[in-house]
Amino acid sequence: MNQLSHFDAEGASRMVDVGDKEITAREARASGRIRLSVETVRLIRDGKVAKGDVLEVARLAAIMAAKRTAEMIPLCHPLPLDMVTVLFDFPDDRTIAIETQAKVSARTGVEMEAMVAVSTAALTIYDMCKSVDREMVIEEIRLEEKSGGRSGHFVRSSS
Repeated sequence: MNQLSHFDAEGASRMVDVGDKEITAREARASGRIRLSVETVRLIRDGKVAKGDVLEVARLAAIMAAKRTAEMIPLCHPLPLDMVTVLFDFPDDRTIAIETQAKVSARTGVEMEAMVAVSTAALTIYDMCKSVDREMVIEEIRLEEKSGGRSGHFVRSSS
């Protein structure tokens, strides 16, 4: 890749014309983490956060955000998403790991939708828990895998 496709020859921003591209099945997985206090994680797991079921609200917010990615990220194409999933895991007593997956049949990829979903899930957890934990840290939001389209299949290396 020797030039950025979102700029024309004069350097002006542009939305890439994907009209001639073939519609293909596309999929992306993204991940991120939020570090919290041990007590905050316990409150979340026990369903004792005053604002409600933190993970279910975060899951719903993530799905809603994925569907609106083109409204938030300049130059993204609006996509008719076929599926968005949001999974949570607790790798240790201070961390919630978030993984999202998005699928679409379209002319352009779905990576941004998966990453917006992860970001929104983490921000929602932060918002719902900020009254009890101001030390939370959102980190490591990244694309893990994508498939479909001309650029082929990408899987993040383990390092």
